[in-house]
Amino acid sequence: MLPPELPPLPALTRAEGRFVDSYLEVVDLLGRTNPARATHTYGALRAAQALVGRATALRDALALMHERGESDVHTQTLAHALRTLDGERRARRVTVPGHPDL
Repeated sequence: MLPPELPPLPALTRAEGRFVDSYLEVVDLLGRTNPARATHTYGALRAAQALVGRATALRDALALMHERGESDVHTQTLAHALRTLDGERRARRVTVPGHPDL
């Protein structure tokens, strides 16, 4: 049995695609460094080290958009792309989990 087919991504410029991809990579790494969720210092350290490079890629994607005259961030389209790429679940790892006694 084949896995369910993912919904199609909205049409993005190459720079917007890099922006979304780099943003999600940063979110993933921040989730791995989250003190409320990390289980080992070594894994968090490795994620923090990688974060520098991914943040640079995020900056470069935004700079490229700006240089090409893409001055507006199309939030609805990019939010759709983030949801399609499981961004909501990935971003939850950055948050502090609820108190277990509540």
